[in-house]
Amino acid sequence: MAWLYLFIASVFEVSWAIGLKYSSGLTKVFPSVFTIVSMLASFYFLALAVRYLPIGTAYAIWTGIGSFGTVVLGMALFGEPFTISRIFFLALIIIGIIGLRITN
Repeated sequence: MAWLYLFIASVFEVSWAIGLKYSSGLTKVFPSVFTIVSMLASFYFLALAVRYLPIGTAYAIWTGIGSFGTVVLGMALFGEPFTISRIFFLALIIIGIIGLRITN
């Protein structure tokens, strides 16, 4: 169950990062509320996960999935650069996440 909590926390991590972009610096009401609720949910589920998982592993995976998802959505939604080098480094993040999961 801890890994499910960590995955949910990571999805909310991506949600609040993307919401922050849409909120225009927390100046738009609905996107700002969405962002803040997503932040709280992300921390809540991370807190549940670290009851059972090592903090270093959980935090690294949480930020890794959050970073990966935010970069991919940034490319898809905001026209951020889609280059071979970015894809390569995103692959390294995924390899690191898998490695941490396997070695836990």
